[in-house]
Amino acid sequence: MALLDLPNGYYELPRGKLVNVVTCLEMLASPGVARPAWPQGFRLKRFGPSDIAAFRALFRAIGEDLMWFSRLIMAEDRLAGILGNPAIESFGLYQGDEAVGLLELNFEEAGQCELAFFGLAKALVGQGLGRLLMQEGLARAWERPITRLWVHTCHYDHPRALGFYKASGFVPYAVMIEAHDDPRLSGHLPLAAAPHVPLIKP
Repeated sequence: MALLDLPNGYYELPRGKLVNVVTCLEMLASPGVARPAWPQGFRLKRFGPSDIAAFRALFRAIGEDLMWFSRLIMAEDRLAGILGNPAIESFGLYQGDEAVGLLELNFEEAGQCELAFFGLAKALVGQGLGRLLMQEGLARAWERPITRLWVHTCHYDHPRALGFYKASGFVPYAVMIEAHDDPRLSGHLPLAAAPHVPLIKP
């Protein structure tokens, strides 16, 4: 990862490219929370290597308008390896038989945990389930012998995401920019996805 040293000013992107501003946050001590009691009808189910289709369907349902695309362009064998990795805990939050939330914790780096993916279906945002899912994630992360929990969010994310992470105990420590091809132009997301991100065709 290179340190960016640009003069102040405007820079035009090549057509078909996007840049998003990423805020890096971390938590260096356990907040002392316990796993929540889920309302009746809700449960967590861990994804395994045979659950690629179910995982991607949930990933798309939550992230299509937030410009989530990494797991959609990933080769299936690599995604199966992630979902089968004992150091990566990837859970779907289910309401009955319907997957409505995603929580993924990555413990691959010794002493640390990345809150890799976190989100709810749009219809459930604002009902308090996000707080419960975060409580679940914090409790599970700090049950392990870690000294740091970290997460990234970006300006494509829900407008309340950064405030939510800060209210949950995370502290910003860096800002990065990420450049990537527009996944709507490659067909990995529909052209109508993420309408708040301008679509400029080559």
